[in-house]
Amino acid sequence: MNDEQLLRYSRHLLLDEIGVEGQERLLAAHALIIGAGGLGSPAALYLASAGVGKITLVDNDQVDRTNLQRQILHTEARIGWDKVASGQQALSEINPEVLVVPVAARLDAESLQEYVAAADVVLDCCDNFATRHALNRVCRKYKKPLVSGAALRFDGQITVFDARDDDSPCYHCLFPENDSAEELRCATLGVFAPLTGMIGAAQAAEAIKLITGCGEPLSGRLLLLDALRMEWRSVRLKKDPECAVCGML
Repeated sequence: MNDEQLLRYSRHLLLDEIGVEGQERLLAAHALIIGAGGLGSPAALYLASAGVGKITLVDNDQVDRTNLQRQILHTEARIGWDKVASGQQALSEINPEVLVVPVAARLDAESLQEYVAAADVVLDCCDNFATRHALNRVCRKYKKPLVSGAALRFDGQITVFDARDDDSPCYHCLFPENDSAEELRCATLGVFAPLTGMIGAAQAAEAIKLITGCGEPLSGRLLLLDALRMEWRSVRLKKDPECAVCGML
Protein backbone atom coordinates (compact mmCIF):
# COMPACT_ATOMS: atom_id res chain seq x y z
CA MET A 1 0.00 0.00 0.00
CA ASN A 2 1.13 3.53 -0.71
CA ASP A 3 0.96 6.43 1.75
CA GLU A 4 -2.43 7.59 0.49
CA GLN A 5 -3.89 4.12 0.93
CA LEU A 6 -2.39 3.81 4.41
CA LEU A 7 -4.22 7.01 5.31
CA ARG A 8 -7.49 6.16 3.57
CA TYR A 9 -7.77 2.72 5.18
CA SER A 10 -6.15 3.61 8.50
CA ARG A 11 -9.24 2.72 10.54
CA HIS A 12 -9.19 -0.78 9.09
CA LEU A 13 -5.48 -1.09 9.73
CA LEU A 14 -6.10 -0.38 13.41
CA LEU A 15 -8.30 -3.47 13.65
CA ASP A 16 -6.20 -6.50 14.59
CA GLU A 17 -8.71 -8.75 12.80
CA ILE A 18 -8.05 -6.93 9.49
CA GLY A 19 -4.77 -5.02 9.66
CA VAL A 20 -2.43 -4.59 6.71
CA GLU A 21 -2.81 -8.17 5.48
CA GLY A 22 -6.59 -8.03 5.47
CA GLN A 23 -6.65 -4.66 3.74
CA GLU A 24 -4.31 -5.96 1.06
CA ARG A 25 -6.71 -8.84 0.51
CA LEU A 26 -9.52 -6.34 0.02
CA LEU A 27 -7.47 -4.33 -2.46
CA ALA A 28 -6.79 -7.49 -4.47
CA ALA A 29 -10.37 -8.82 -4.28
CA HIS A 30 -13.13 -8.92 -6.89
CA ALA A 31 -16.75 -8.69 -5.75
CA LEU A 32 -19.68 -9.44 -8.06
CA ILE A 33 -22.91 -7.64 -7.13
CA ILE A 34 -26.12 -8.77 -8.83
CA GLY A 35 -28.56 -5.89 -8.54
CA ALA A 36 -27.90 -2.15 -8.19
CA GLY A 37 -31.11 -1.30 -6.36
CA GLY A 38 -32.09 -1.04 -2.70
CA LEU A 39 -29.71 -3.75 -1.44
CA GLY A 40 -26.98 -3.35 -4.04
CA SER A 41 -26.67 0.38 -3.38
CA PRO A 42 -25.39 0.29 0.22
CA ALA A 43 -23.52 -2.97 -0.40
CA ALA A 44 -21.60 -1.45 -3.32
CA LEU A 45 -20.92 1.82 -1.52
CA TYR A 46 -19.44 0.09 1.51
CA LEU A 47 -17.37 -2.34 -0.54
CA ALA A 48 -15.96 0.54 -2.57
CA SER A 49 -15.25 2.67 0.49
CA ALA A 50 -13.59 -0.33 2.17
CA GLY A 51 -11.22 -0.68 -0.77
CA VAL A 52 -12.39 -3.79 -2.62
CA GLY A 53 -10.22 -3.53 -5.71
CA LYS A 54 -12.73 -4.58 -8.37
CA ILE A 55 -16.52 -4.48 -8.28
CA THR A 56 -18.62 -5.86 -11.11
CA LEU A 57 -22.10 -4.35 -10.91
CA VAL A 58 -24.88 -6.11 -12.81
CA ASP A 59 -28.37 -4.71 -13.45
CA ASN A 60 -30.52 -4.31 -16.56
CA ASP A 61 -32.75 -1.53 -15.22
CA GLN A 62 -32.68 2.27 -15.47
CA VAL A 63 -32.95 4.80 -12.67
CA ASP A 64 -36.54 5.84 -11.99
CA ARG A 65 -37.86 8.47 -9.61
CA THR A 66 -39.54 5.75 -7.53
CA ASN A 67 -36.08 4.26 -6.85
CA LEU A 68 -34.76 7.34 -5.09
CA GLN A 69 -36.63 6.67 -1.83
CA ARG A 70 -34.14 3.88 -0.98
CA GLN A 71 -31.60 3.25 -3.77
CA ILE A 72 -28.86 5.52 -2.49
CA LEU A 73 -26.44 4.90 -5.37
CA HIS A 74 -28.65 7.03 -7.58
CA THR A 75 -29.64 10.70 -7.76
CA GLU A 76 -32.32 12.91 -9.28
CA ALA A 77 -29.79 14.07 -11.88
CA ARG A 78 -29.25 10.48 -13.09
CA ILE A 79 -32.88 9.52 -13.66
CA GLY A 80 -33.03 7.61 -16.94
CA TRP A 81 -29.42 6.37 -16.71
CA ASP A 82 -28.62 2.68 -16.63
CA LYS A 83 -28.38 1.83 -12.95
CA VAL A 84 -24.93 0.34 -13.43
CA ALA A 85 -23.67 3.54 -15.07
CA SER A 86 -25.17 5.59 -12.24
CA GLY A 87 -23.59 3.20 -9.75
CA GLN A 88 -20.22 3.44 -11.45
CA GLN A 89 -20.38 7.23 -11.17
CA ALA A 90 -21.30 7.09 -7.47
CA LEU A 91 -18.61 4.58 -6.58
CA SER A 92 -15.92 6.50 -8.46
CA GLU A 93 -16.78 9.55 -6.36
CA ILE A 94 -16.47 7.52 -3.16
CA ASN A 95 -13.22 5.80 -4.12
CA PRO A 96 -11.64 6.47 -7.53
CA GLU A 97 -9.09 3.68 -6.98
CA VAL A 98 -11.75 0.98 -7.28
CA LEU A 99 -12.26 -0.55 -10.72
CA VAL A 100 -16.02 -0.69 -11.35
CA VAL A 101 -17.21 -2.86 -14.23
CA PRO A 102 -20.82 -2.01 -15.21
CA VAL A 103 -22.87 -4.77 -16.85
CA ALA A 104 -26.22 -3.44 -18.11
CA ALA A 105 -27.87 -6.81 -18.63
CA ARG A 106 -29.96 -9.44 -16.94
CA LEU A 107 -27.66 -12.43 -16.94
CA ASP A 108 -29.01 -15.89 -17.64
CA ALA A 109 -27.57 -19.10 -16.19
CA GLU A 110 -25.01 -19.43 -18.98
CA SER A 111 -23.75 -15.85 -18.95
CA LEU A 112 -23.58 -15.82 -15.14
CA GLN A 113 -20.86 -18.46 -15.25
CA GLU A 114 -18.20 -16.15 -16.69
CA TYR A 115 -18.79 -13.48 -14.07
CA VAL A 116 -19.11 -15.82 -11.08
CA ALA A 117 -16.00 -17.78 -12.02
CA ALA A 118 -13.94 -14.57 -12.04
CA ALA A 119 -15.19 -13.27 -8.66
CA ASP A 120 -13.94 -13.90 -5.13
CA VAL A 121 -17.32 -13.25 -3.51
CA VAL A 122 -20.83 -12.85 -4.93
CA LEU A 123 -23.61 -10.69 -3.49
CA ASP A 124 -27.21 -11.54 -4.38
CA CYS A 125 -28.99 -8.18 -4.26
CA CYS A 126 -31.61 -8.98 -6.88
CA ASP A 127 -35.38 -9.16 -6.55
CA ASN A 128 -36.53 -12.29 -8.39
CA PHE A 129 -36.43 -16.02 -7.70
CA ALA A 130 -35.26 -17.03 -11.18
CA THR A 131 -32.03 -15.04 -10.89
CA ARG A 132 -31.48 -16.11 -7.28
CA HIS A 133 -31.75 -19.80 -8.17
CA ALA A 134 -29.58 -19.46 -11.27
CA LEU A 135 -26.95 -17.60 -9.23
CA ASN A 136 -27.08 -20.23 -6.51
CA ARG A 137 -26.45 -23.05 -8.98
CA VAL A 138 -23.49 -21.28 -10.59
CA CYS A 139 -21.96 -20.37 -7.22
CA ARG A 140 -22.20 -24.03 -6.16
CA LYS A 141 -20.57 -25.10 -9.43
CA TYR A 142 -17.60 -22.74 -9.02
CA LYS A 143 -17.48 -22.96 -5.21
CA LYS A 144 -17.92 -19.22 -4.67
CA PRO A 145 -19.34 -17.80 -1.42
CA LEU A 146 -22.75 -16.21 -1.97
CA VAL A 147 -24.04 -13.46 0.32
CA SER A 148 -27.82 -13.43 -0.02
CA GLY A 149 -30.10 -10.63 1.14
CA ALA A 150 -33.76 -9.73 0.76
CA ALA A 151 -36.03 -6.92 1.94
CA LEU A 152 -39.76 -6.40 1.58
CA ARG A 153 -42.17 -4.16 3.49
CA PHE A 154 -40.61 -4.13 7.01
CA ASP A 155 -38.99 -7.58 6.86
CA GLY A 156 -35.40 -8.34 5.89
CA GLN A 157 -33.17 -11.37 5.82
CA ILE A 158 -29.52 -12.18 5.17
CA THR A 159 -27.38 -15.30 5.09
CA VAL A 160 -24.24 -16.71 3.48
CA PHE A 161 -24.18 -19.82 1.31
CA ASP A 162 -20.54 -20.87 1.25
CA ALA A 163 -20.04 -23.49 -1.46
CA ARG A 164 -16.41 -23.95 -0.38
CA ASP A 165 -17.81 -25.87 2.60
CA ASP A 166 -19.45 -29.15 1.56
CA ASP A 167 -21.64 -29.04 4.68
CA SER A 168 -23.02 -25.57 3.94
CA PRO A 169 -26.65 -25.37 2.75
CA CYS A 170 -27.51 -23.56 -0.47
CA TYR A 171 -30.33 -21.23 -1.49
CA HIS A 172 -32.31 -24.17 -2.90
CA CYS A 173 -32.16 -25.90 0.51
CA LEU A 174 -33.89 -22.89 2.06
CA PHE A 175 -36.23 -21.98 -0.81
CA PRO A 176 -36.78 -24.97 -3.13
CA GLU A 177 -37.30 -23.89 -6.71
CA ASN A 178 -41.00 -23.99 -7.54
CA ASP A 179 -42.60 -22.60 -10.65
CA SER A 180 -45.77 -21.86 -8.67
CA ALA A 181 -43.98 -19.80 -6.00
CA GLU A 182 -45.46 -16.33 -5.64
CA GLU A 183 -43.09 -13.52 -6.63
CA LEU A 184 -43.45 -10.71 -4.10
CA ARG A 185 -42.17 -7.30 -5.22
CA CYS A 186 -41.72 -4.01 -3.41
CA ALA A 187 -43.30 -2.32 -6.45
CA THR A 188 -46.66 -3.70 -5.31
CA LEU A 189 -46.16 -4.26 -1.56
CA GLY A 190 -43.77 -1.44 -0.65
CA VAL A 191 -40.53 -1.42 1.31
CA PHE A 192 -39.27 0.59 4.29
CA ALA A 193 -36.38 2.70 2.98
CA PRO A 194 -33.85 2.17 5.83
CA LEU A 195 -34.49 -1.60 5.76
CA THR A 196 -32.70 -1.98 2.43
CA GLY A 197 -29.78 0.00 3.83
CA MET A 198 -29.53 -2.20 6.90
CA ILE A 199 -29.60 -5.47 4.95
CA GLY A 200 -27.35 -4.19 2.15
CA ALA A 201 -24.79 -2.90 4.64
CA ALA A 202 -24.87 -6.27 6.41
CA GLN A 203 -24.22 -7.96 3.07
CA ALA A 204 -21.16 -5.77 2.59
CA ALA A 205 -19.98 -6.66 6.09
CA GLU A 206 -20.29 -10.38 5.36
CA ALA A 207 -18.46 -9.99 2.04
CA ILE A 208 -15.61 -8.12 3.74
CA LYS A 209 -15.38 -10.82 6.42
CA LEU A 210 -15.24 -13.53 3.76
CA ILE A 211 -12.51 -11.71 1.84
CA THR A 212 -10.33 -10.91 4.85
CA GLY A 213 -11.04 -14.09 6.79
CA CYS A 214 -12.02 -12.19 9.93
CA GLY A 215 -14.85 -13.13 12.25
CA GLU A 216 -17.47 -15.81 11.76
CA PRO A 217 -19.54 -15.66 8.55
CA LEU A 218 -23.28 -16.27 8.48
CA SER A 219 -22.92 -19.62 6.77
CA GLY A 220 -25.53 -21.97 8.23
CA ARG A 221 -27.44 -19.12 9.89
CA LEU A 222 -30.29 -16.98 8.61
CA LEU A 223 -30.75 -13.56 10.21
CA LEU A 224 -34.30 -12.22 10.10
CA LEU A 225 -35.05 -8.56 10.81
CA ASP A 226 -38.43 -7.18 11.82
CA ALA A 227 -37.81 -3.45 11.34
CA LEU A 228 -41.16 -2.45 12.88
CA ARG A 229 -40.07 -3.91 16.21
CA MET A 230 -36.35 -3.58 15.44
CA GLU A 231 -35.81 -7.21 16.38
CA TRP A 232 -33.28 -9.61 14.89
CA ARG A 233 -33.78 -13.39 15.00
CA SER A 234 -31.17 -16.01 14.12
CA VAL A 235 -32.27 -19.32 12.62
CA ARG A 236 -29.95 -22.27 12.10
CA LEU A 237 -29.92 -23.71 8.59
CA LYS A 238 -29.00 -27.26 7.64
CA LYS A 239 -28.07 -28.70 4.29
CA ASP A 240 -30.90 -30.71 2.73
CA PRO A 241 -29.46 -34.11 1.81
CA GLU A 242 -32.16 -34.38 -0.87
CA CYS A 243 -31.44 -30.95 -2.34
CA ALA A 244 -31.41 -31.07 -6.13
CA VAL A 245 -28.56 -28.52 -6.27
CA CYS A 246 -26.16 -29.43 -3.46
CA GLY A 247 -27.51 -32.61 -1.91
CA MET A 248 -25.45 -34.93 -4.08
CA LEU A 249 -22.23 -32.90 -3.78
